[in-house]
Amino acid sequence: MARILIIGAGGVSQVAVHKCAQASDVFTDICLASRTLSKCDKIAAQLKRPIRTARVDADNVPQLVKLIKDFRPDVVLNVALPYQDLHIMDACLETGVHYVDTANYEPPDVAHFEYKWQWAYQERFKKKGILALLGSGFDPGVTNVYTAWALKKHFDTIETLDIIDANAGDHGQPFATNFNPEINIREVTAKGRYWEKGKWIETDPLSVKKTMDFPGGIGPKKIYLMFHEELESLTKNFAKKGLKRARFWMTFSDNYLKHLEVLRNVGMTRIDPVLYNGHEIVPLQFLKALLPDPASLGPLTKGKTCIGCKIKGTAKDGRKREYYIYNICSHEESYKEVQSQAISYTTGVPAMIGAMLVATGVWKGAGVFNMEDFDPEPFMKKLNQYGLPWTEVFLK
Repeated sequence: MARILIIGAGGVSQVAVHKCAQASDVFTDICLASRTLSKCDKIAAQLKRPIRTARVDADNVPQLVKLIKDFRPDVVLNVALPYQDLHIMDACLETGVHYVDTANYEPPDVAHFEYKWQWAYQERFKKKGILALLGSGFDPGVTNVYTAWALKKHFDTIETLDIIDANAGDHGQPFATNFNPEINIREVTAKGRYWEKGKWIETDPLSVKKTMDFPGGIGPKKIYLMFHEELESLTKNFAKKGLKRARFWMTFSDNYLKHLEVLRNVGMTRIDPVLYNGHEIVPLQFLKALLPDPASLGPLTKGKTCIGCKIKGTAKDGRKREYYIYNICSHEESYKEVQSQAISYTTGVPAMIGAMLVATGVWKGAGVFNMEDFDPEPFMKKLNQYGLPWTEVFLK
């Protein structure tokens, strides 16, 4: 029996709220809060059970503290913007409440994300006796758990890890992003980076690519090497267990990349302010206002996603093995269930599961943790239970 405060009212939040509402045996009370109350009320109206809604500015720690003290949650689930992570962590520290998020902190004025800012909270959370669970989405999140599961169940040592994220959906729009446009474009236009033999190797944005044949009828797609935040924690935690190389790959359509190239060339992806008619504007924020709201893509998107991990290493029987574990999620089925497309679904479901395991004490501790720090088995079971079934295959 647990009370959960969910902060943020975008597409991922909508899925997480639906899933929390379905788990009425665990989440007896739900409060959804955002700067825009009408967004919270719209999500609440979709549910079969009543929840509380509230207005809160996630950049305002005193407001957050007041709401937390008033609602008295067992866990705070942060599905707001990555810029707001530290403010929400500060509020959880002040009130002594467990914290869960789906993406690591990113400064608003620099296109750079890493865990150092949140890992720095380790001693404060430990001293307070509360837990912060970082990155409980799919990637990061499920991919971290997949890796921990593979080591627990199948491998003595993991030598190479490739995380591969394919969105084979089509929304029919000339150019749109499947999650927050500002975060999406900052991430995609950043330098690529992968880890090999204890060192980070940097690449030009999307300069390394290859083709992969995906399961589930998706077929061959181009995948591009990027840096993604779970690489940072996984390499830290698995280097001592034999890991020699870790990479992250994602699919992009030729149409998406062409539009992005033009937007970059004309300066629309810049994050530094420019002066226009006497006013400072950030081009990327202006572009975000022009692009379709990702939440509006749900009824339009057809097709599937496929996200998983390819792992090579030494199996428990001493043989060299190659292993693939993945989930396939349908955009249409996701919308039918929770009125969101599969990109939001694959993040919102793990967010709820992570919050559930923390709130019920299945995953427990004091301090700041990444997903692979805990026993993967309870999480893996709940993925099957709550709509993200996984498949594992030994390729060799």
